[in-house]
Amino acid sequence: MDRAAAAGLSAATDAAPARRAERLRVRGSVQGVGFRPHVWHLARELGIAGWVRNDGDGVLIHAEGAGEALDRFAARVVAEAPSLATVAALERRRAQPEGHEGFVIAASGPGRVRTGIPADVATCPRCLAELFDPADRRYRHPFINCTQCGPRFTITGALPYDRAQTSMAAFPMCPDCAAEYRDPGNRRFHAQPNACPRCGPRLRLVGADGGETGGDPVAAAWALLEAGAIVAVKGLGGYHLACRADDAGAVARLRARKRRPARPFAVMVLNAASAARWAEVDAAGRRWLEDRRRPIVLLPKAPGCDAELAGVAPGVAWLGAMLPYTPVHYLLFHEAAGRPEGTAWLGRPLPLALVMTSANPGGEPLVIGDEEARERLAGIADAFLVHDRVILVRADDSLLRPEPDGARLLRRGRGWTPEPVPLGAGGPSVLALGAHLKNAPCLTRGEEAFPAQHVGDLDSRAARLALAEAATHLMRVLAVRPEAVVHDLHPDYASTALARRLAAELGVGCWAVQHHHAHVGAVCAEHGAAGPVVGIAADGVGLGTDGAAWGGELLWVHGARWRRLGALVPLPLPGGDAAAREPWRMAAAVLHRLGRGGEIARRFPGPAAEAVAAMLARGVRCPPTTSLGRLFDAAAALLGLCLHSSYEGQAAMALEALARRAVPRPPLPDGFRTTPAGLDLLPLLQWLAGRPARDAEAAAVFHATVAEALARWAAAAAREAGAGTVALGGGCMANALLAAALRARLEAQGLAVLEARAVPAGDGGLALGQAWIVRDALRRGMEPGPVVPEGGFACA
Repeated sequence: MDRAAAAGLSAATDAAPARRAERLRVRGSVQGVGFRPHVWHLARELGIAGWVRNDGDGVLIHAEGAGEALDRFAARVVAEAPSLATVAALERRRAQPEGHEGFVIAASGPGRVRTGIPADVATCPRCLAELFDPADRRYRHPFINCTQCGPRFTITGALPYDRAQTSMAAFPMCPDCAAEYRDPGNRRFHAQPNACPRCGPRLRLVGADGGETGGDPVAAAWALLEAGAIVAVKGLGGYHLACRADDAGAVARLRARKRRPARPFAVMVLNAASAARWAEVDAAGRRWLEDRRRPIVLLPKAPGCDAELAGVAPGVAWLGAMLPYTPVHYLLFHEAAGRPEGTAWLGRPLPLALVMTSANPGGEPLVIGDEEARERLAGIADAFLVHDRVILVRADDSLLRPEPDGARLLRRGRGWTPEPVPLGAGGPSVLALGAHLKNAPCLTRGEEAFPAQHVGDLDSRAARLALAEAATHLMRVLAVRPEAVVHDLHPDYASTALARRLAAELGVGCWAVQHHHAHVGAVCAEHGAAGPVVGIAADGVGLGTDGAAWGGELLWVHGARWRRLGALVPLPLPGGDAAAREPWRMAAAVLHRLGRGGEIARRFPGPAAEAVAAMLARGVRCPPTTSLGRLFDAAAALLGLCLHSSYEGQAAMALEALARRAVPRPPLPDGFRTTPAGLDLLPLLQWLAGRPARDAEAAAVFHATVAEALARWAAAAAREAGAGTVALGGGCMANALLAAALRARLEAQGLAVLEARAVPAGDGGLALGQAWIVRDALRRGMEPGPVVPEGGFACA
């Protein structure tokens, strides 16, 4: 080689960018969402060599290339991540080059599990296009999916998220599906539920007698629905009971068979345009209806809704609506629309609403198994639309109400679980078991909390087993052995018994957290509140540290440190727990307190009224309660709205619905007073007792006055405590009128307001607060046992 050539080669070598190697660790919900193909495409585009693989920590990338290209690669890995991915962290470190020429997707590696399972999501537009294309090999395939849609959490038994760890392991892929699965350029690359009509699960329609119906099962199911039948439909996280929502007879039969006389049913409609026939759908409502997680969205009823959908949502202001989210759902609507080709019909209004209510008889857990369905739904369902893909994790539909700045989750389930709540800092792992009603456990790991899906009330043995199942599944899929277990202060709850048993089995400390401390703690946990707050905890009932039934509390909370600043002036609970089921008893308690006990039998005729009046007069079986929920019950009964409740919160929901019929009203002058005994709302109730039955203006004044009273009470306490933040917790904060009015009044006084959004404000979010408090207790070196308040037990 001559000198000129050598000099040219040297110059070219000097100009070539230096090659280096890096290891990139991606943490978060990054498995099963098309993340590795995303990395593979980026690497090929940018000339990066190396490999990418799943492991217990998430996704690990070995990348070799020029420094500038590696920088662009790392930035785009996060910025252009697949829509279903949630990147919690990207870590980069220098590595030794391995001499790779190209970029490959490697087999999953080992490692302690620190990643998460993606949540279940609705069928994506590209799969819908194939579903309704007669020329496609997956035309009308009831289990179509890809990396951007379909089941995830509910079919996964363990991590890493690979097909062998899911219920799809029972379905070996045919050559065509296997080729898609292995091709990094295909959107079904490593889509774990991938299948087709040749190799995938099979859909069947089974009659109540167990016999299988021949022909197209979807067409046969629709024919039954159209004729007024009730069909059990197997979904992602469990079964629904379905019937036509505009068939009053079918709705009435469903209510009678399910023993659900009044609780609202959710409906499924094809699209937001269809929902607008029965509900008011604004931009926020449309956004949440179309969200890929497909929650049930509470929408204000449109005029005529109750007439057209008679019996679907009686006595409330809202209609719970959701859009289809599985191929089976879409196929039912496709059948009803006459099987049009293409997808244009999906955007047009369809005058069809199907009741889609959880398939669980008498308050038991959601049905998930096929044999279980035929046994537990016998006498309820006329037929069963089933399939042979096993549901490993039960997960009910999530429920939310849109708000101007987002949404408020009222039930956290499918689509949200197991999405974590960031805690802002690491800490010990804590398993929290919640309380008795609307139960949903929670487990913390590192800087995150993982609220489990809604389990429900723990009245039945099946529900208690479901709670143990949910807690065990959380520990298994997150690979966490908790360092502490926590429960409600109430010693007799089933969740308390389970917590004690698990703590003993694990050999760790067992803690008890007071109910309302946990309500405020949940709000603080969600918002990362570092300093002390004043908390309003307003709900139905929770055991207080003095043994009484609390429910309208003003607390000072700083992690595990807390004290009770005040409470509502107590009212008697005639008959104890019976008062929660019979709101007229709380109205009787108000009349007695007003010195008008002689009116009880006249206003609420019947032998029980005379007995209750006598109990109140003698002070027998009338324990005191500070519950704001019971105060709402009293108001609803005084206005003749709801004398007996068939589900929790029915009276309060009826009162809110009535108030919404009136124009907003100012608070009642002198409707409350602050006394040494607490916040007294008896003047408001005295005024209410003199109003006509079903007076919408009175209901509006009641809401405004309660909000004004709570705001003044909390603001004064915040000033005295030197706190600039008020946290609003407890089930009463699900009342949209109350919560909005209270927030506005507190903010008008210069206070920051924290509210529950990521978890329910009621007992469904309680476990998050329990876990947050005990993590702080462990950090402070406190010993296991009850997290007791500072300053004793007396109410200020």
